[in-house]
Amino acid sequence: MKLGTETGSVINHLYSRMVVGEPTPAVGMGVTLLMWTDRAAGTIVEIRGNVLVVTEDEVKRVDNNGMSESQQYQFTTNLRGRKSYFKKDRKGMWVEHCYNDKGRLVIARGCGLRVGERAHYHDFSF
Repeated sequence: MKLGTETGSVINHLYSRMVVGEPTPAVGMGVTLLMWTDRAAGTIVEIRGNVLVVTEDEVKRVDNNGMSESQQYQFTTNLRGRKSYFKKDRKGMWVEHCYNDKGRLVIARGCGLRVGERAHYHDFSF
């Protein structure tokens, strides 16, 4: 993810580039979807060759910290949630893809992905 055009978060920018030494993706593994400043917990529900199919988890906030940076969540896998597709680019970073009207997988550039860690964060400043 490019800082300033694809993400407004330095943390999300760095997470999107932390691919060296990441675990081998497997069905059921937790992931973090990296957005503009938020992060969403997800699960790998399918692997199609070199494409990961991910659904966003259901999250429940379990702390009492209000609008703060200190946030704790409980996660539940949602197999019927919206599916997102991720494929590695030539630099080894996960890039979101979508299917076009001809059924071809094309770059969507919506979210980045961090494999092997399930995390959620809501930025209250937006």
